[in-house]
Amino acid sequence: MNVLIVEDEADIAELIQLYLKNENFTTEICSTGPAALERFPIFQPDLIILDLMLPGLDGLEVCARIRQTPDKKDPYILMLTAKGEELDRIIGLSTGADDYMVKPFSPRELVARVRALLRRSLRSTTPSQLYRTVHFTIDFDQRSATYQGPEPTPLDLTPLEFDLLATFLSYPGRVWNRPQLIERLWGDNFFGDERVVDTHIARLRKKIEPNPTQPTFIKTVVGVGYRFEDEAVSS
Repeated sequence: MNVLIVEDEADIAELIQLYLKNENFTTEICSTGPAALERFPIFQPDLIILDLMLPGLDGLEVCARIRQTPDKKDPYILMLTAKGEELDRIIGLSTGADDYMVKPFSPRELVARVRALLRRSLRSTTPSQLYRTVHFTIDFDQRSATYQGPEPTPLDLTPLEFDLLATFLSYPGRVWNRPQLIERLWGDNFFGDERVVDTHIARLRKKIEPNPTQPTFIKTVVGVGYRFEDEAVSS
């Protein structure tokens, strides 16, 4: 597995690299935003550890640009920030990051989060390669999703958004609370705030709902969680 470390503080970058190499990850370091964007399509990382505050381009802009290149490999993104304010974390997640950590952090915890993110692609338990509802098709083998409108439209989803939609499609009508979705997507290695789920739900709604402010598919069950409403069809 390739991990790109984008961090302008050399001592932090080298410490992260040391711990990841000890776990047999292949790593590279970039110290600026432009360098990361230049190296990304060449190195093809499975995961990017991305500092928020970077010279040239900040981490939010780097994250957004990577998510806007669907022809390239779509990596998991773990964002690092020295700021502890909730707003910074939410903004980071809204641009396409899959998780975040606040500095200072434990290198061992960081490695655990990296492994948890990379394990998501192995968490699917459905036996079929395709799963369909009236409006959506999920291809677990290709990790692709399609909206079945008048003309089938591929959905440009991040890895976490794909896993979230796949979870909903696998159990249409089921009500999920935040802890259940966290267990499904992150497993035992989740370290963040449960409200991160709400941020990812909001992002997914923007990509699949005709009107995200009045959802047709992902409904909020007040005081409980979320329910996906669409009729399953046979594969």
